[in-house]
Amino acid sequence: MSHWKKVIEKINKSKIKWIRLQFCNPFGLIHQLSIPVQELTKESFVDGFPLDGSSILGFTEIEKSDIILIPDPQTFVILPDYFDSYKNDKNSYVSKSARMFANIHLGFNGGRYLKDSRYISEKAEEFAKKNGFSSKWAAEIEFFIFDKTYQTKQHSQITSIEAPWNSQNLEDVIQIKKGYYRDSPSDTLTNFRDEVCDVLETFGIKIKAHHHEVATAGQSEIVLSHTSLTKMADAFVTGVKTVREVASKREMIASFNPKPIPNDNGSAVHINQSLWKTKNKKDYNAFYDPSDKYAELSQTAHYYIGGLLEHARSLCAITNPTIQSYKRLVPGYEAPTNIAWGKMNRSVSVRIPAHNKKIPQTKRIEYRPPDPTSNIYLVESAILLAGLDGIKKKIQPPDPIDVNTYKLSASKMKSLHIKKLPTSLNESINAFKSDNDFLKPIMDDGFMEMYVKHLKN
Repeated sequence: MSHWKKVIEKINKSKIKWIRLQFCNPFGLIHQLSIPVQELTKESFVDGFPLDGSSILGFTEIEKSDIILIPDPQTFVILPDYFDSYKNDKNSYVSKSARMFANIHLGFNGGRYLKDSRYISEKAEEFAKKNGFSSKWAAEIEFFIFDKTYQTKQHSQITSIEAPWNSQNLEDVIQIKKGYYRDSPSDTLTNFRDEVCDVLETFGIKIKAHHHEVATAGQSEIVLSHTSLTKMADAFVTGVKTVREVASKREMIASFNPKPIPNDNGSAVHINQSLWKTKNKKDYNAFYDPSDKYAELSQTAHYYIGGLLEHARSLCAITNPTIQSYKRLVPGYEAPTNIAWGKMNRSVSVRIPAHNKKIPQTKRIEYRPPDPTSNIYLVESAILLAGLDGIKKKIQPPDPIDVNTYKLSASKMKSLHIKKLPTSLNESINAFKSDNDFLKPIMDDGFMEMYVKHLKN
C-alpha cells in the first residue's frame, strides 16, 4: 500500500479534525498551515496546498509568490491528545490533530523548490550515495527552561528556581557551571524532560538519554539516537517544537539562545556522524579501522576530518548564523574556538568520542561548533559536503591535539597549525563568500546569495 493510502486509512479510523503541515524557512524557523481533515484527499499529495512564498523569510519575491506545500505522508503522526487540542465545558478533549512535514514546490508544476532546506538535505544524502556512501547522524538538543524572563531598559532578568540568584534553598541550588548530570531535587526538570521524551516517542523518535547540562538555571540536554540525515533533521525540529510546547503547557519559558547567561556555559548542537559502505550486502562503518592505534579511525575518516577543518570557518555561517552565536564561541565554556581535532578533546572543533574500543558501529566524529539558532537541515548537509570534499581531495588533517587548546600560547598554536574559528558573524560571512564551492552540488548560487543577504540583515 502506498504511503498516502496508509495516511488516509489512519485518518478514517481516527477522530482527527485537523492536519498540521509544517516546514522550516532557510533560517530554521518552523511555519505551520492547519487544514480541516476533509480537505486532505489523495489529490493533496500531488496538488498540495497554496503558500505565499513572499511572506516567508528567504523564499520568493512578491512577483513570484505562488508556491505549494505537498504533504510528506511518511512523516504522518497523530498528535497526543493534550499536545494539540482544547477542552470543552466538560473538561474533555474535543479536538485531535495530526502532523506532517511538507515539501515545498514551485507553483504551476514547477518542481521542487531549491530554497527548501529539507530538499537540500535530501540532495545531500543523494550526493553522498553517488559517492558510494550512506550516512548516520545523531544530534543533541540543548536548551534552557526558565520560570520567567523579564526585560527592562537596563538588562534582561532570568528567573529560575535552580539558579543561585533566585533560589531560597541553598542546599539544592546549582552554582554556575556546576549543573552537569545533577540529580533531583537540584535538577528540577527531570520530569519535564521525561514528558518531552514520551511525546517524542509518539513520533517514532528514539531517545538515547536526557540529563541536566553544565549550566545552572535549567540547562538541559536530550540526546537523539542515530538515523539518516533528513530523518535526524526532522527529529531535531520535532524535538525543538516539543520542548517549546511542553514548556508552554507548564507556563515556563524554553530558550534556545546559544548564550543566555554571560558567565556560564551556552547551548550547542553537537552533531555526531559516520559514513557507511555496503559490501557483500552488509553495511560497514567506513570510519572504523582497528589498526589505527590513535582512535581506530580509517583513512576515509581522516580525510573527512580534513574537509571539516578546511571549511570550518566557512561552515560557521551556517552552523552559527546569529550575532548571539559568537557570544558562545569563547574560551573556557566547552565551546570550540580553535580549528583542530582530537580524541576525547572537548576544547577542539572535531572530537573523536572514545569511550570504548573495538566497537565498529559506534565509531563516529562529533562536530562541536553548531548552535540552536541554526537550521539543522542545512547544518548536517553542509557538514557532510565539507567532509566529502575532504575525501575527494584527500585532505590530510594536521596532527590531533590532546591538550586543552584554550591554554595554548599564540606561538604554540602557530607551531601546531591551529587556526581560529570566526569571532563574529561578519567574519564568518566573509569566509563563506570566499569558500563555498564545496556546497554547490546541493546549494545553487541563488540560495547562497539569498542566505548571505539575510544574514547581514
